[in-house]
Amino acid sequence: MQNARITLHPNQQRMQVQVDGILLADSTNSLELHEHGYSPRYYFPRDEVRMDLLTVSETTTYCPFKGHTVYLSLGENRDIAWSYEEPVEGMEAIAGRVAFYDR
Repeated sequence: MQNARITLHPNQQRMQVQVDGILLADSTNSLELHEHGYSPRYYFPRDEVRMDLLTVSETTTYCPFKGHTVYLSLGENRDIAWSYEEPVEGMEAIAGRVAFYDR
């Protein structure tokens, strides 16, 4: 999938995310998103993310290329991850998936 600015590629390489020694995501089914001018990001399926440890924060943003963003926190670690619950047309593949900031 792609638009003029973003390309998405299935990624079957095992990807993990740990924060403060806590394994938050472990997947062989992430999507690699390349957006012009940014580092690649990996979007994890929700069922492979420890959603029970994350809380929705009050932070929200909007990207004209992806849509409205919901941010997630782990205790005092604020806004460490995000998700597009209802992405814009053409980006439906990332709907509900979770991406993490580099740590």
